[in-house]
Amino acid sequence: MNNINERAVLVLGATGKTGSRVAARLSRQGAGVRTASRHDSDVRFDWDDPTTYAPALDGVKAVYLVAAVMRMDYAGIVSDFLDQAERAGIGHITYLSAYGMQHAPPELAIRAVELNLMSRSALTHSIIRPAWFMQNFSETFLVPINDTIVVPNGTGAEAFVDVQDIASVAAATLADPATHAGATYAPTGPEALTITQTAEVMSTAVGRTITYTAVDQDTWIDAMIAAGVPHDYTMMLRLLTSTVASGNGSRPNDDVLTVTGRPPISFVDFAAQAAPVWK
Repeated sequence: MNNINERAVLVLGATGKTGSRVAARLSRQGAGVRTASRHDSDVRFDWDDPTTYAPALDGVKAVYLVAAVMRMDYAGIVSDFLDQAERAGIGHITYLSAYGMQHAPPELAIRAVELNLMSRSALTHSIIRPAWFMQNFSETFLVPINDTIVVPNGTGAEAFVDVQDIASVAAATLADPATHAGATYAPTGPEALTITQTAEVMSTAVGRTITYTAVDQDTWIDAMIAAGVPHDYTMMLRLLTSTVASGNGSRPNDDVLTVTGRPPISFVDFAAQAAPVWK
């Protein structure tokens, strides 16, 4: 994918939903890319192994920062990583946060990392705060089981965003850090939808009925723990689902259009492409 000795962009979480797409987008644009993850990347990177930080950072110019997943204890280790990034002469960090995290308490890890970045004068930064991913319906916890989507979102709406649009925004900040230094973007889809409405769109895409069950939050959290989600991460799941259920989910904005020059992908278009997963 790249010459590891060039001044590349380091993409953490490069086998994940956003990281893989950010790396692909940058490569298509002709940027040097160094992918990093625990397995199957240009360099090995493990948040729990600080000895992997320096080799990943060596000679790169910018970083796509995805913190440790399914955890809530990562603010300290990310801070250590950022210290090393400064010493390595990294110029810019683009951080994947989450929608609305500017309102989160500072002790919440995802917000703590934002504040940490904002406090560092030696680095420029961009913060990406996306809405819920459309790909959650095709790749993770919103995939229908027995043609039913089960989540405690009530009747709240969310402006679900395609991960390709998140990747496009992130790649733009990494390709041209000077233009996007200090910027925060909240990529969303073009419309806010309830889970019932997404199920209707999915039903049309596959030609059979997919429904939504608005389960009790505690029941759903217990199921997530039984499925292997760490107990401390359920605090984040409660925050995210409660925000939507209370009617405070994300609302459409122009950030994708402003940064990329094209409108965001619609849920209808996403569903048409993802339909084979549900068939």
